[in-house]
Amino acid sequence: MSLVADKFCVDRYEGSLVLVTSDGERPFSPYEMIKGRKVRAVSRAGVAPQAYISRNEAQVACNASHKRLCTEAEWVQACEGKKPTTFPYGDERHTGYCNDEVTASPLAKLYPDVGMDAYTFEPMNDPRLNQLPGTVALTGRFTHCRSSYGPFDMVGNVHEWVDEGPDANGHGRFRGGWYGDAENNGPGCFYVTSAHEPTYHDYSTGFRCCADAGLSR
Repeated sequence: MSLVADKFCVDRYEGSLVLVTSDGERPFSPYEMIKGRKVRAVSRAGVAPQAYISRNEAQVACNASHKRLCTEAEWVQACEGKKPTTFPYGDERHTGYCNDEVTASPLAKLYPDVGMDAYTFEPMNDPRLNQLPGTVALTGRFTHCRSSYGPFDMVGNVHEWVDEGPDANGHGRFRGGWYGDAENNGPGCFYVTSAHEPTYHDYSTGFRCCADAGLSR
């Protein structure tokens, strides 16, 4: 984890999961839905981050590792860096610095004849989507996409749920955009989506854990 301004710690990498069983732990596929299984959050370099995860599931996974989801304020501060900038690497957007420029929709590739019907639960949670070439990148692969506090991939790759209660419409929030869009809802560290309830998940939704300073493991 990285210490942010002596206030809190944030995971360096977008969250992945391990499956907790009576016999110990084993890897959990980042392309699977949790479906009630017991999992724990981990932060590792060089792995595909977990997608297909809801805000509620992400919170439970962080808690299982003695961490929590970041608040919005914490998330933004960690993304902006020590001298606050719009993107983790500076104020001007640079092509190729983060995984935020995939133009070909994986939904369109797998469901070319379905149209808007592809934007429903089953197709959007298809485990094949993030396994297509040029979609989700391994954590830390985009070396320029790093905040001065240390975290990687806070813009693009997968959306990151934050710990803010449901708004007036019952929606939770995620930050930073994903590989298919990191601009339409605000630039860089200020990208925010609040269109889905905390139980929602699809191939774009991921997470990252935070912890109080001194309590991280």
